[in-house]
Amino acid sequence: MSDVSISEARPTKKARTNIVATVGPACQSPEMLRELIRSGVDVFRINTAHGTRAEHQATFDAVHAASNDCKRPVGVLIDLAGPKIRLGQLLQDPTECPLGAEFRFIRGDTPGNANEFTCTYESLVAELAVGDRVMLADGTVSLQVLEKDESSARCIVTGAGVVRSRQGVNLPGVSLTVPAMTEADISNAIWAAQAGADFISLSFVRSPVEVRQLKELVQSHGSRALVIAKIEKGEALEHLDEIVLAAGGIMVARGDLGVETDIAETPVIQKRIIEVCQQLAKPVIVATQMLDSMQDSPRPTRAEVSDIANAILDGADACMLSGETAIGKFPRESVDMMHRVMLSTERTLERTQGEHIPIAALSGVHPITAATVYGASEIASRVNAKLIVIATKGGGTARIKAKFRSAIPVVGVSDNEATLRRMTLFWGILPLPGAPVGDGPALREFIDNWGRASGVLVKGDRVVYVTGSDVIAHAHNVVVVQEVQ
Repeated sequence: MSDVSISEARPTKKARTNIVATVGPACQSPEMLRELIRSGVDVFRINTAHGTRAEHQATFDAVHAASNDCKRPVGVLIDLAGPKIRLGQLLQDPTECPLGAEFRFIRGDTPGNANEFTCTYESLVAELAVGDRVMLADGTVSLQVLEKDESSARCIVTGAGVVRSRQGVNLPGVSLTVPAMTEADISNAIWAAQAGADFISLSFVRSPVEVRQLKELVQSHGSRALVIAKIEKGEALEHLDEIVLAAGGIMVARGDLGVETDIAETPVIQKRIIEVCQQLAKPVIVATQMLDSMQDSPRPTRAEVSDIANAILDGADACMLSGETAIGKFPRESVDMMHRVMLSTERTLERTQGEHIPIAALSGVHPITAATVYGASEIASRVNAKLIVIATKGGGTARIKAKFRSAIPVVGVSDNEATLRRMTLFWGILPLPGAPVGDGPALREFIDNWGRASGVLVKGDRVVYVTGSDVIAHAHNVVVVQEVQ
C-alpha cells in the first residue's frame, strides 16, 4: 500500500472513533467489503465460533485484498470463541420453562425426560452449589439450584421462558475450573499469529494470567498482534486494572456481561471499564447490540443512536457491529448510520488536552514519549496547527496520543504495515501508508504534498511532528513545528 489514496484518507471526512465490523454471509463478498471500508470500517472481526479454518483464511485474505483495493490500512481482529458453555440436545425442542417448574442438570449427553438438561461442560454438576443461579438463552430464562447430588442438580425456574438445544449457559458468580482457552482456541490463536492478524481477542477473561498466556503463545509464533481481553464475567471486574495492564486492549462485551452481572448495572460497568482504559492508555471497544434493530430495519431506534453517542462521550476508541454486518439485511446502512452518529457526536467534544492524562509509567510507553506527546498536543493547540503527525515504529506513541483527545486531526505514519493496521483501533489516529518515516525533510515534504492535494492543508498552515532521535533510546523526544510551503 505504497500509493496514498487522497479521496479515501482525509481526516476531516472520517470519524475519529473507529468502527469494528463482524464479517459474515451478509458482507463477505469483495464488493461489500470494499463498500464497508469506504463507509468507515476500520477493523474487520472474524468470529472463530462460526465457520471452518479454510473459510476464516479466505475471509482474512479477502479483507486484505479489499484494504489494498481501497488503499487504506484496515485491521483484522480474530475473535477466539472461548469456553462457551451450552445446553446439550433437548428431548423436547424447544422446551417451555414456566415459573416455579423444576428441571435437573444431569451428567452425560442424553436426557431421560423433558425435564432434564445436559450440558457441554462436563464438570457443571460437580461445580454447582445449592443457591447458585443458572442463566439460559442469553439470560432470558433463569434457574436456581435447590439441591444436588453426585449425578444431578435440581433447579427451580425463577425467570420463565423458552429454551432450545445448544443455547448458552451462564453461571453468574460460580467459580469454574474450565480453562480460558480450549484446544480449538489455541489452534486458532496460532493460526491467527502466523497469518498476520492485527488483534486477537480472548473471550470470558477472568484474570490477567489468562491474558499473559495468550500473549506468550502469540509472541512465540512471531506475532505482535494486540491481545484484546473481552470483559464479560463478574470475576474480570474484580481484577480489572491488572487485566487492562496485561492486555493490548479491552472489549466491553455487553452480551454475556449483561447476563453474568446485574443487567441494570451494565451502563455503570461500561463507564468504569472505559475510564480505566483511559487512565492506562489502552484502546477500548464497546460491543453488542449497538444497532441491533438494523439487522431487519434500515433505520435504528433512538435508544440505539443514543447508546453509540454515549459510548463515544464516555471515551470509547471503537464501537463494534456484530449481527448487523454479519447476517443482517442492511450491513452498509448499519455502518453508514454508525459513522454518521460518530461524526455528529464528535462535533460536541470539547475536552481539554489534559483532561485524561494516562499514567505513562503503567501504560507500557516511555515516560519521555508520553510527556512529549502531551507537549506536542499543547503546542499544536497554541499555534493553531491544522495537523499533528506521529511517526512511530510499534504504535505506542500513537496509542498515547489517542488518549489526549483534541479537535486537531492526527496522522500516524510508520514504515511497518502491521503497525499501521494496529493504529486502526486508536481513537483519532489516521494511519497513512507510504510515508518516508526515517527521513525528516522527506517526511515533511510528503505530508505537505499529501495535505495540499487532499485539501487538509494550505500554504501557511502549521503542522506539528512528533518523532524520535538516537539521543534517548526507545523514546520519542522531538517535536517539530513546520509551516506548509
